[in-house]
Order: sequence, then structure tokens, then C-alpha cells
Amino acid sequence: MRFLVSRLSALGDVVCTLPVASAIKDAWPDSEIVWMVDRRFRGILECCSAVDTIVERPSRLREVRQLGEFDAALDMQGLFKSGVLIAAARAKRKVGYHWQREGAWLFSQRVFPDPSSIHIVDQYVDVARAIGAKADAATFALTPVDEDVDAVRARLGEAGWDGRALVVCNAGAGWASKRWPAQKYSELTKRLIQLGLAVAFIGASADRPAFEEVLACGAEGALDMIGKTSVRELVALVSAAIAHVGGDTGSTHIAAALGKTAVGIYTLTRPERSCPYGQVHNCLSAQERPVEVEEVLGKLEAAGVFGH
Repeated sequence: MRFLVSRLSALGDVVCTLPVASAIKDAWPDSEIVWMVDRRFRGILECCSAVDTIVERPSRLREVRQLGEFDAALDMQGLFKSGVLIAAARAKRKVGYHWQREGAWLFSQRVFPDPSSIHIVDQYVDVARAIGAKADAATFALTPVDEDVDAVRARLGEAGWDGRALVVCNAGAGWASKRWPAQKYSELTKRLIQLGLAVAFIGASADRPAFEEVLACGAEGALDMIGKTSVRELVALVSAAIAHVGGDTGSTHIAAALGKTAVGIYTLTRPERSCPYGQVHNCLSAQERPVEVEEVLGKLEAAGVFGH
């Protein structure tokens, strides 16, 4: 059997959609899963054992038809750009995530989530269930590539890492309103270093201004890994850490997919829907009052991070 998935972007959303591929593989182990993605995020799929074939977003619809016939095609993004690719596919059945915009509902059958599916990951998996896939629990099948692990560890050493247990922080976010204040990250960094841990800040080059604000607040000793990894290497970097601290951003979801402790600080979005999967207990909401450093430290301590 063959299945086509259209989830083009963005980083965290692609990660959260991976359990769809795992659910299909669990039901049909010998099936082929072909995934269409924006080239910026193909590195995530290269780390997922449930995805067989990666197709960078086709520029012409005839390229989709040339992929062959599929038993089902799934629009997991619900936008025109993802839906029109499904429309062009030669598939016996076409289904899509229920939140369809920009006319995406014209191209696939909308799958509404089970009432018990609150988290976005579970709602995605419900689309796979609609075509007969089964999943008692969402699994991401995400594993870093060995060569990336070696490269990242060497780069950490160049940044000043001495091998101590590592906590990675992401001070950036797509929107400034989603960010925890730089002063708080700075204080957290100092406290973690005092506790004998190493702290590295991660993110894309666009997150550098947020990191520089943290440094300006006195976060001496923070390791600078901003913009120093590819997406695939980011998976390896997070895998080298014992915990991740960040907001509603892509690396938070990578940490959860890897089974790492992920403390999420949420300013706008609902943690119940978009928290690091399976770790709503590690989330703190800043919607009604500021999140304090002691609260973050408390979550890390409860997770046993300080015992490493």
C-alpha cells in the first residue's frame, strides 16, 4: 500500500505530524509513505524512520501525478498550498485535517477529531485513523543521525562545552509576544550553571537578537549555538541535552518527540492543545501572571534534571 502526506511547514507542525506516519506504519508495516514538505524542513523527515520517501514541495502539479497511485492522500496542513497538491494526487481516497482554510476543503474530505483529542498531535492522528490506521499512543519515530551527533558534539566543544549535563534553551519564537523575558532567561542560565549544569541557547539565525538580549542581561557562561545547526543537526543537538526550556516553538516539539524533559512557557496559546506532547505537566502559562524562574527550576527539579 502507498500513502501520500502533504505537510509542508513549519518546523514544529511537521514534528507534530510525524505520528501520522507512525500510525500508518503500525497498521501496514510494508506500506510506503511519501511525504511532501518544504525543503527547509526535510531534515526532520530524514530523522523519522516511518517516512520512506521525501518529496520537496513540487513546483508543478504534474510532478505530483508522476508520483504514482496511492491508496490514500492526506492533507495535514489545511491550506491551499497543501490541499492543491492532494487534489493533483492520484489517490483512491483524499482526507484532511479538519481546520481547512483558503479553500482546502474543496480538495479532501474533512476529518473532525474525536472529542477526547485535545492536543494537536492527537487530532492529526485522528486523520490517520479515518483511513484505517491505528495508534494507541502517538509515536514520533524520531532519531538523530549518527554523523550529526558527532558533528554537534564537536561544535558544542568549540563553543565551550566541557561535557557537563546540558540544558538547551530557546529564547526565540515566531512572535515576540510568545517569548519569555530575556531577564528571566538570563537568571535561569545563572542558576543552572551554579547547579553544575551547562546551558546552550539554540535557534535559527533569526533568533540571535533574542539571545543577545539574554546576554545583555548578564547570562555569562551561556553557550552560543544560535544558527549553528541545520534542522537535522538541531535534532542531534536536542538529543544531546537532558532538558529543553522554551516557548511554543519548533525545538520544544523536537524535545518532546525525543522523549526529553521539555518545560514549556506559554504566553498566548493553550498548553493543553500545543504543549510538548505528553508533558502538559511541565508547562507554565503566562497568560494571567508572569512565569517566575523558580517555577521553571521547580519543573526541572521534579523531572529529576538536577540528579544528572
